[in-house]
Formats: sequence, structure tokens, C-alpha cells
Amino acid sequence: MASRVAIVCLLGVAVATAACDRASPGNGQAQADTTAATAAASPDEAAPASTGAKADKVDRSHKGEAAPDVAFAAPGGKEGPTTLAAFRGKPVLVNLWATWCAPCVKEMPTLDAAAATLGDRVPVLAISQDMDPAKAVAFLDQRRFAHLRPYLDAKLGLSLAYGINLPTTILYGADGKEIWRVTGDLDWTGAQAKALLAEAA
Repeated sequence: MASRVAIVCLLGVAVATAACDRASPGNGQAQADTTAATAAASPDEAAPASTGAKADKVDRSHKGEAAPDVAFAAPGGKEGPTTLAAFRGKPVLVNLWATWCAPCVKEMPTLDAAAATLGDRVPVLAISQDMDPAKAVAFLDQRRFAHLRPYLDAKLGLSLAYGINLPTTILYGADGKEIWRVTGDLDWTGAQAKALLAEAA
């Protein structure tokens, strides 16, 4: 009987722990489960990042993988849907974010500043995962970011394809292959980010 009670208690602790690891968006939108593999230890990695925590982990376990073939809306909608393959030929920095994601909002000003520094050499695509595209457009307009344009993925196609939490930022090389990804917010004007962005090729 005692062993049966112990097993039930252990199962309860496991379920509670799993629930704590899952983020719940403020507006009720479902967030994709994290499935990113743990990368091999390297100088630019520290403790694993949890949802909402400062980004201290650089994941290189997907290096060499091609971008998912998922369509999303280009700014203004005039150009119609596009894919990441359309940007092949130069490095590109992809940032998946949403207005309800506090870490996303926190890092956005530094991402805009990084986009200004990178210019046309490394386009920065801030792709909203808001199910209501109007919210993302209004958010960027209100904050008057000079270099971030509203790319929209209202069907959450990229979040689901990657199986990630927000924010997640991925650097692709000119060949369209992944170099690294960062989960969690990061100061994109800081020394760590500058070293990472210097890997764009």
C-alpha cells in the first residue's frame, strides 16, 4: 500500500513539473511545445533557457538544416505570401515573436537596432505568430520601429514546423542552411549577439 502511495505522489510531481515548463500566452493563443534538442557544450552556451527567461543558450544542433517550406504574409500583403527560400542568396535573421509574449516585446528594440546595423547585408525578418495579424501591425506601428517590418504568420506555421517557444531567433546562411538558433530574449546589441551575428556568411 505504501509503495502505491509513493508512486502516485511521484506521478503528481512529474505532472506538476511538466505544467510549469509550458508557457501560457496572455490572450489564450496556443504556444508550440519546445522540442529543440540540447546542443553540445560550447563557450557561448550556459544553462538551458526556459520560456520567458533571458536567452543564455545557443542551439547549434540544427546546423545545416534547410528552412521549413512554410508560407507567411509579406509586409503590406501586396507581394502575397512568401517563404524563407525567397531570401536565399544572403544571410537572413529570422525572429519569431508575438505581441502577447513579454520576452519578445522586451528584446524588440535591440532587434530593431541590430537590423539597422546589419542593413541589407543580413535582412532581419520579425515574423509575428499572432493569430490576429492586425495586432502585430498595430504593435510595430505604435512603437515606430524603423527597421522591423510586419511579416505575419497567423496560422503559426513556422512555430509548429520548428516546434519552438517564443521568442526564437534563427540565423540562416546565404545557402539557406541554419547556423544557430537562440530561444528566449537577448540583447541584440550586446557583445554575445554581435559575436553570433558575425557568423553570418
